[in-house]
Amino acid sequence: MAYRNGAFVVDTRDGRIVQVIGGTGGRVRVRPPGGGTETEVPFVALRLATSAERAAARRNPETYRRPRMAECQECPALEAAWWEAESGGDKAKAAEALVTARRHWRSHMAEAEGAPA
Repeated sequence: MAYRNGAFVVDTRDGRIVQVIGGTGGRVRVRPPGGGTETEVPFVALRLATSAERAAARRNPETYRRPRMAECQECPALEAAWWEAESGGDKAKAAEALVTARRHWRSHMAEAEGAPA
């Protein structure tokens, strides 16, 4: 699967929302939503941004970051478990850890926006 140019995606390594501007092979060229320095990100480190994330990025593209690290004690541990499984090569364990982290994060995003999780 490839992301189309202009799509908002999240760099799961640090929670930044970025916009796709191109890519080749396993690397995707991205930049901040309001413009800025282009970087390359491994395709596997990206996920499609939710509608809430896209709206937040459009409101304030210079400062948008996923609200996890500073506000939650569990998020860093869940992400660390995912990276550990990913780097260990255990695809099933990595997938399970990623799903767990994303479910946890979605519940935080829903709470922050006042929506049911």
